[in-house]
This record gives sequence, C-alpha cells and structure tokens, in this order.
Amino acid sequence: MKKIGFVLFACTGLAVAQELADIRRVIDEAVAAGQLPGAVCLVSHQGRVVHQSVHGSRALVPAVEPMTADTIFDAASLTKVVATTASLMKLVEQGRIRLNDKVTTYLPAYQGGKSDITVRLLLTHFSGLRPDLDLQPAWSGYELGIRKALVDKPVHAPGERFVYSDINFILLGEIVRQVSGRPLDQYAREEIFAPLGMKDTGFRPAAALAPRIAPTEQYPGMTAPLRGVVHDETTRYMGGVAGHAGLFTTADDLAHFAQAILNGGELNGVRIWSPLTVRKFTEPQTPSDQPILRGLGFDLDSPFSANRGELYPIGSVGHTGFTGTSLWIDPATQSYVILLANTVHPKRRPAITPLRAKVATIAAASLGVDAPRSTLTGYNETMAGVRRHVNRAGQVQTGLDVLIGEKFARLQGKRVGLITNHTGLDGAGRPDFLVMREMGVNLTALFSPEHGIFGKEDREDVADAREPQTGIRIYSLYNQANRKPSPAALAELDALVFDIQDMGARFYTYASTMKNALEAAAAAKLPFYVLDRPNPLTGVRVEGPLLDPELQSFIGCHNIPIRHGMTTGELARMFNTELSLNAKLEVVAMKGWQRGDWFDSTGALWVNPSPNLRSLNAALLYPGIAMLEYSKNYSVGRGTDAPFEQIGAEFIRGRQLATTLNSRKIPGVRVYPVRFTPNDSNLKGKTIEGIRFVITDREGFDAVRLGVELAVALERLYPGQINFPANGKLIGSQTLVKEFAAGADPRAIQARLEETLVPFLARRAKFLLY
Repeated sequence: MKKIGFVLFACTGLAVAQELADIRRVIDEAVAAGQLPGAVCLVSHQGRVVHQSVHGSRALVPAVEPMTADTIFDAASLTKVVATTASLMKLVEQGRIRLNDKVTTYLPAYQGGKSDITVRLLLTHFSGLRPDLDLQPAWSGYELGIRKALVDKPVHAPGERFVYSDINFILLGEIVRQVSGRPLDQYAREEIFAPLGMKDTGFRPAAALAPRIAPTEQYPGMTAPLRGVVHDETTRYMGGVAGHAGLFTTADDLAHFAQAILNGGELNGVRIWSPLTVRKFTEPQTPSDQPILRGLGFDLDSPFSANRGELYPIGSVGHTGFTGTSLWIDPATQSYVILLANTVHPKRRPAITPLRAKVATIAAASLGVDAPRSTLTGYNETMAGVRRHVNRAGQVQTGLDVLIGEKFARLQGKRVGLITNHTGLDGAGRPDFLVMREMGVNLTALFSPEHGIFGKEDREDVADAREPQTGIRIYSLYNQANRKPSPAALAELDALVFDIQDMGARFYTYASTMKNALEAAAAAKLPFYVLDRPNPLTGVRVEGPLLDPELQSFIGCHNIPIRHGMTTGELARMFNTELSLNAKLEVVAMKGWQRGDWFDSTGALWVNPSPNLRSLNAALLYPGIAMLEYSKNYSVGRGTDAPFEQIGAEFIRGRQLATTLNSRKIPGVRVYPVRFTPNDSNLKGKTIEGIRFVITDREGFDAVRLGVELAVALERLYPGQINFPANGKLIGSQTLVKEFAAGADPRAIQARLEETLVPFLARRAKFLLY
C-alpha cells in the first residue's frame, strides 16, 4: 500500500489493526452487493495512518480495471471545501474578503446591485437561493454560467432557512476570481494544493492521468463513460471549473488537506492558514435558532452529514460528494476518515450514505472516541444553547446557601455590610440579613440598590432608611447624591458582602451597583464577597452588541453585550480584572448549577426582581423589548398587567405590526395584536394599539434578535416615530442606532452582531466559574 508522504511517525507497516478490520469487511460487502464498483479508504489518528485499504474495481466498462491506492476520483462537492472554501479561508485572513460583506461588494452586478445576501450566507447555504441553475435548454460557457448565477432569484429570504445550493458556491468561486485576479483553479493550485504537496489534485486533469482516473457515468449515446471530464452537468457546461464541483483528487492528497486542518492550518512546516482561520471556518456559523449546524463551507450536523457516523461528536466537520466521495475530520480525537468511490459508474446508483456512516462509526469506535469536554469548548457557545433541550429539575445551592452550610465561617469576627434586597433569599425563602443575624454574623449595615431593600420603589431617588425588624441602617445606593458606598460607611466595616439576584441583561442596574461597590471596597481595602446566584436566562446564550465606551453609564457600566450569559460572581471577576480594581474579591460559588439551567431548573423561589419584571417569560423578553423604552411616545407595558410582554403606541396599528413580525418567522416567538391602557409611565391613561409576545421555543429564541426585528419593523412601518438616539444607552451601540434609523436588514444586522461577539466570548471565558 502507498505510504502517505507527510506522516511523521512510522505506521507499523500500515497493518490493519484488529479493531479496524470491520472497515474492510463492510466495504467489501457493499462492493459485492453492487452498491459501488470499488473504493479507497484511509483513516488517520494523531498524525499516523492507521488504516488504508483498496477495494473492488476502478472501472467496469469498457473493461474491468482493478482499484489502486493512487486512483484519482472526481471529488464532486468536495470541491466546495477543498478548493473553494480553502481559497476563501486564505483571502479572508488576508483581509481581502469579509464574511459579512454583501455579495454585491465583490460582484456588483449581482441581483442588479440590490441584495442583502452576504458571503457568510453563501458559505452556510442560508442565502435562500435554489439548489442549482437550470440546465434546459442546454447552454455552455463559464461566463454564461456566472451571468445565470448573478440573476437567479432567491426563493427564500436571506437567513430564513437552509437550502443546499450549488449556486452559492458558483458565486463564491467567482468571488475568488474577482478578488484574487486568478481563476479558482489557478488560485487553489498555487495557494493551496502545491504548498500542501497535493500533487494529483486539480481541475481538468491532464490526459496523461487518464489511466489512473476512476470513470463515472456513461450517458445514453456515449461510447465510453466520462473519464477525466467532470460528472457534474453544470460544471461541465461551464468548462470544467466552478466553485461547487470539478475537482479531481486522491485519498493521499485529501489526507494532506485533512491533516493541515487538524494541525491548525500547517503541514510539514508550511503554514497555509492561521489556527484562528481554521477554527472560524470549522465552528458553527449558521443562525443560532436553526437546527442545522454548518461551518463556513464545512458540514457539522445536517441532513448531509451522515458520513460523521454514530460516534464522532458534534464539532467534527466534513463534506460529501455526489459521485461517492466523502471526508470527515474530528479535532477532538485528531482523526479523519476518507472514503472515495465512483458510485455513478457506469450508471447512477443509490447514494452510499449507510456505508459512509458505517465506516466512520467503526473508525471512531476503534480510536476510542471519548473526547474530554475541554477539547470542544472552542465551539460557539450560542450553539450550545440551541442544542440543549433538557430541562433539569435541579436543587441549586446559591452562594448564600453555601455560607449557611459553612455556618458563615468566612465572616466570623468581622463587622459586615450587606448589599442586598428582597431577592437575597436562602433555599428556604428566608431573607439573607435575618439568617445572618440568627447565625451570629455581626451585621452592622445594609445597602440597597435600585427599587430599595424591599424591591417596591419604582422611582429615581430612594432614601436611606432603617430595616424595621432589626433596626439596621439601610444606606441607599440609588439616589441622586450617591450610588456607591461612602468612605464613612465603609470605615465602620471589616467586610462587604453582595447578595442580589441579577437578570442577565446589561441594562439591569444591579450589576452597576455591584461594580461601584467593588470599586469602593478596593479603595477602602475591604474584602468583598459575592454570594453567587444563577443567571435566570442560562449561562450559555450571549446576544447583542457590546457597549460602546462613550455610552457607558449607570444603565450599562462595562463593555459587555446585552445578554451576557454570566453570573453575578463571574461579572465581578471580570470587572475586578478588566477595570484593574485589585479588590480583595472572593466569589462564593454555587453548588449544583449548570450553565444550561434556566431559572426553573434551579429549584429556587421566583421573586419579582423589580416591580415590572413579574415572570421568567418577561425576563427572557426584557433584553430585546427594553432596548427602546426611553422613547416617550412608546410603551413597553409598564403600568399594565404584562410589562415587557407587550408594546404599543398611538402610531402603531396592531394588526399591521403583528402581521409584519410574524411574516419574518422570528425563531421562538409569535405575536398578536392587542389594545391596552397603561396606568403608569409612558402614555399613561391613553388607550393604544400594540402587540403581545408569546414565546414558543425559549431554547431557539434570541431576545436581541427580536429587539432588532421590532426596531426595524417600527422604522419601516412608521418612519421617524421612534427616536433611536434617545435610546442609545440602552441599545449600547452607535452603529446599531444608525442601522435602526436606516431600516437596515435585520438578518444582516444579526450576522454582524454575532461576529462582534467572538472577542467577547474569549474575554468572558477567563472568568467563568461553571
């Protein structure tokens, strides 16, 4: 058998290990059953080829030819990954192509210059384009094929649904040509194949290679099957080179490509892509509300990913080709599986989907696929929220419960100040300050946030007071004069403790109170304890724009997104480090909480954290709905029985707005028209029309996506009615304010926002406790 050139470790004679023997058996059985003429299979693990086998025949007509390890196969749609995606990876990391740019940026004639389809949507098959160009009446020529692709009308809105489309990659191949100044085949040969040593890979193979090429279909009227001529009809019409098909390759050459992906873009000392580029293209990039998982070009988990088998984990990547080719790569186990066949020779047969799955499953089982959790943490966390559909019935111990279990040993002998409110309850529903007093803590001062110690004040200026049961002085941290503990108050303390239930949104001020108190404790050199509590919206989903520095305020105090997916303790760790506070911070971590837990999975008692957040549903809607509540002519439901679950205004027509938003098919939510009369806040006493929101799938729901869709719909239907700049501190991004005012495409906005979250996820990871 042929030795793979790049393998650095001897492959023990390439002997088939006992546990891999079943690969040979299942392929031989498939050949014997007439499912395919023959095949070449190659499996590698940790840089070593552990299995390579040759099966059946390369050709059946006009004469039988035995299969050989160096057979060259028509790769079909593997072209999308190995040639087109690989080329785009190079151009993206060079800054010559941006994923969220519209296709018209690079192909100005596309759709007459007016289209919201982006490069990212082409790569993920969420463009809305049809599967293929029309082939009848017959046509020919590369330029004509491109002209057809440029005008082919989408059948779905961009980003709405997954449609596997060759047109996507025809356009991408042309983008490579326009940006690089070289045809796709030349660019891929010079920039990808030659540096990787893929000497038998390319488009339109030379006639001298014909004896090694596996023939494909013999159409009626042909005297011999296609051999060295691409099988895909569209590519054949285009002269043999297109972004979706046309590549020819061998198992050995694909092994070079796969190993370079596993190595983070490098092979034998030659770097083709940066590790970050490889990670970007191979992690989930499809809309977070969709069940389909695709990378950029690469498949992860879709109706086309059966070649992953039963055991390779989500996070492994690959692709298939119509002619019978497939490739699957798993970073977790540092392995890959290549299966090349010509199932369309001499006529088309059913796809070998079951065989591909069997081969991958056997390979994965033999390699002991049991990747540690840490190997998969690089993949987009927003997707984890979509994939997790298990509602636990847990019993979480908050930081307060943990201290109770320790009999408050950490606070013994200290004069303690407690920042809390009505949400600071233990597992039995008792207020934290009463439990502390009962258990001997020397609690000498209380500090209250917005809404006061009992959570009932819905005004700007909350005064100092005395707690009626204990007589302890309450220092308000929400009044005009003071929003952080004073040096005089802290001078009487030995420790400061924070115990408040947050809501997981940037513009919920309890986090700002904690940050201010942390600063004051650092200045006073007091130890600062955060008794951690769950993020009620899970610790997985991260949504919305990062806060612009010039928009920071008490409403939003740090450069984090609207829905940050962090607990109070994790936020404290971030504030202390990133703001260089150097406080003596100690987070009392929870026990039993998992990042995917919603509040109802914790076993904790729900207490309205503020007067107008009255349910978990309202809390989930809040990050999206509250973005516009500074508009005086607009109600978010304050003063009604459903604040943040409905919106309205005198200029809104409820049926019109509901129809518009429902037609957008926003994942996880539906709306219906309502009429209501607020008895407080904006539009008090006025009967107005509006809409009410019904969450239909909270795992697939993106609150900020709803907020974006709502803002754009309001601007498009009722131009100029919403003063978006007035909501700048809530929205948090001047760019987003301008996009709202311009009525920009919500899906394009969403794609841009998701891209901006990537650096935050890396920042955030350093401070996570669970």
